[in-house]
Amino acid sequence: MSHHPSFDALASLWRHAGLAPAALDFVTLPGQDPVFPSSFAVGTAAQSTMAAAALAACELAHARGQARQRVTVDMTHAAVECTGWFSIDGHTPSIWDAFSGLYRCADGHVRVHANFAHHRDGALRVLGLDPASATRADAEQAFRHWKALDFEQTMAERGLVATALRRFDEWDATPQGQAVAAQPLLTLTRIGDAPPRALPPLAGDDRPLAGLRVLDLTRILAGPVGGRALAALGADVMLVNSPHLPNIAAIADTSRGKRSVHVDLRTADGQATLWRLLDQAHVFSQGYRPGGLAALGFSPQALAERRPGIVCVSLTAYGTQGPWADRRGFDSLVQTAMGFNHAEGEAASNGQPRALPMQILDQATGYLMAFGAAAALWRQQHEGGSWHVQVSLAQTGHWLRGLGRIDQGLAAATPDFALYLDGGRASGFGHGVRGAMEQGSQLSPHQ
Repeated sequence: MSHHPSFDALASLWRHAGLAPAALDFVTLPGQDPVFPSSFAVGTAAQSTMAAAALAACELAHARGQARQRVTVDMTHAAVECTGWFSIDGHTPSIWDAFSGLYRCADGHVRVHANFAHHRDGALRVLGLDPASATRADAEQAFRHWKALDFEQTMAERGLVATALRRFDEWDATPQGQAVAAQPLLTLTRIGDAPPRALPPLAGDDRPLAGLRVLDLTRILAGPVGGRALAALGADVMLVNSPHLPNIAAIADTSRGKRSVHVDLRTADGQATLWRLLDQAHVFSQGYRPGGLAALGFSPQALAERRPGIVCVSLTAYGTQGPWADRRGFDSLVQTAMGFNHAEGEAASNGQPRALPMQILDQATGYLMAFGAAAALWRQQHEGGSWHVQVSLAQTGHWLRGLGRIDQGLAAATPDFALYLDGGRASGFGHGVRGAMEQGSQLSPHQ
């Protein structure tokens, strides 16, 4: 696998996490970019992060007494999985609100993420429109009177989400671009002392994370992907959602394999319930706005004090440093702000801004969360301590850009999804399809 882009990316992750080098002899990564129409190495990003999550889980199982397993991840299959495509009883839900998308402004473009009603209605009010009657044509007309950066800043000041379209060099010149570039792809930090925790024994046919309990307090979209990956690798994952917050159709896809519960953390009873759940957890994963859970008393340090040996995983949009550290964000917005839409458009024949063919920042970040959790659990077994794993969409974006460009990548054909679907299985959401990560720790196509 020497000098294979995906293996090189995986090996770099492996070294950064401090895992045993010998495990890298047990991975097979067939395929090469381009596997989707894109000038970016989206296949490499999908394949290497998915393989990292699976291999780290298997290495943890090895620390628990199992023989090392071979992990095989086909690039095309991994990339198809990262599109997030699913159907329920033959119906494929729309993933975008009618107002979501890119708009031309007086001096450039702005992308709006309107999948949540409060974000959509907030953006329309900033535009001076009535959410009850506005049409997309109304929004397009209203945007003509705004400068892109002015709209972005106004939205941020109101706690709403939208980003101006930038070129790579424009993003690199911003304080936030410089802050992201100065940070590693992910961090694993020891945050407290604890002896190595005794983990439940594994049977011979157990999946590698069997017996481990994960609290998944994440929502849209990277965090739920991470929790789903941990569940597919055998962990007992409980999705802890709020009864008062909205969801989107993708919850049917990202909740596969998880338990689910509503806990209202605005109440004393809800907070007490979460503390009780924590007392049995090995991993606590959260993706709420920066500082949101800490304000309720659930900071990583507080969790480590209550549950020594815990692994905390935290997701943000733009990282923990820089002026945008507290900003909310979504994959499509981060792509636009960081320069991917502009660069992809430049590579296309028409030059129009163009999104990546999947929300790869979300997907790859989700698998990095699963990787970080398994790697930190491995470190806990060998070194003790409590651990904090931190990832962000923007750091993943910076890493993706560093994987290089794919010459003539936009000429690639979109794969035939039918080759990778496994339908007809009953689920709580109707008949669904099974994803690649749910095919066991040895990840290969058509298994």
